[in-house]
Amino acid sequence: MNRYFFALDIHDDPALIAEYEEIHRQVWPEILESIADAGITQMQIWRAGNRLVMLMETDDTFSFERKDALDAANPVVHRWEALMWKYQKAIPVAKENEKWVLMSKIFDLQESMV
Repeated sequence: MNRYFFALDIHDDPALIAEYEEIHRQVWPEILESIADAGITQMQIWRAGNRLVMLMETDDTFSFERKDALDAANPVVHRWEALMWKYQKAIPVAKENEKWVLMSKIFDLQESMV
């Protein structure tokens, strides 16, 4: 299992934040299927204000390249991602057209106590 953390902002608008959270209580079944098909076994999104952090755990079949290829071939994922841009905005360190930015681990208690 691999674990990844990502950061993203959403527009700082209470109505849009409420809509975004409601959409994520009813994620489209095709999106859930595409996530599982890519080898993602767990995904959580946490929010503080308008900053989001996503935890993603994957099995050994997962790769970012494979996920990108699967998403590129899936028209439902394209519709979902277009809808998400209504709410999402890149954080300052994001590259052009990048949404979720992979975070770097800087501390691990278990590793520090060895």
